Amino acid sequence: MKIIFIGDSITASNKNTDPERLGNGYVRMIKEALPKDVNVINKGVNGHRVTDLAFRWVRDVIDLEPDLLSVSIGINDVWRQLDSPDLTQVDVSKFEEVYRELLSQLSTTTKLVLMEPTIIKENPQSQGNQMLIPYVEVVRKLAVEFDAVLVPTHDVFINHLHKKPDVSVTTDGVHMRKKGNELIAKSWLDAAKSLINQ
Repeated sequence: MKIIFIGDSITASNKNTDPERLGNGYVRMIKEALPKDVNVINKGVNGHRVTDLAFRWVRDVIDLEPDLLSVSIGINDVWRQLDSPDLTQVDVSKFEEVYRELLSQLSTTTKLVLMEPTIIKENPQSQGNQMLIPYVEVVRKLAVEFDAVLVPTHDVFINHLHKKPDVSVTTDGVHMRKKGNELIAKSWLDAAKSLINQ
């Protein structure tokens, strides 16, 4: 079975310095929890938004014919609005439009996992987290529309922030510490492990 994880730096997690190209984040943790014969490919790229995925979708997804595709995108689509306001932005309608178009290109035999964008700052009420909400809702909507497994990563992280605010999950409000990657990996496995080798 071939699984592709595509996304941004949270997915990439230093894969370029890893001989196995898995990185040191949630993708590696999931790989280590799966049967040895499952081929896991990390296609995370730092800084990417859904519009960047569109430029490499054929090369990094369609041409590789994965049995299962896991998509994690949305953080930079919001974060760039906060830290780089002069860029051309991906508003929520553009996010939905591009994301839907990408998913519509997939083979009907490809199993699909959609991950909610996690958090921007370790405060549930932060501006970034409030801005993320409609993007999370788009991912939930697309998961229903495309019969995908939804990984409720945003909910998991917001719940963690409420229950254990003293246990930090990021290094800078976005990029994951080990604890953050563990939360993502557990959420993914809880939601999607039943798809493996079906």
